[in-house]
Amino acid sequence: MAEPKDMYQCQTTNCGYFYTPDKGDRKGKIEKGARFSDLPEDWKCPICGAGKKAFKPLG
Repeated sequence: MAEPKDMYQCQTTNCGYFYTPDKGDRKGKIEKGARFSDLPEDWKCPICGAGKKAFKPLG
């Protein structure tokens, strides 16, 4: 299981989506195991469409 330092949460008002490397992002075609820092700069939250800058690390 991913460590909290490797997980990121979307900080938009209504979303709260967690990006977890263990799961990746099937909708965004991100494979399991991909670190948040390795996501493409144009990657968006699969729930609300926010960019990477709207995410904060949990750890």
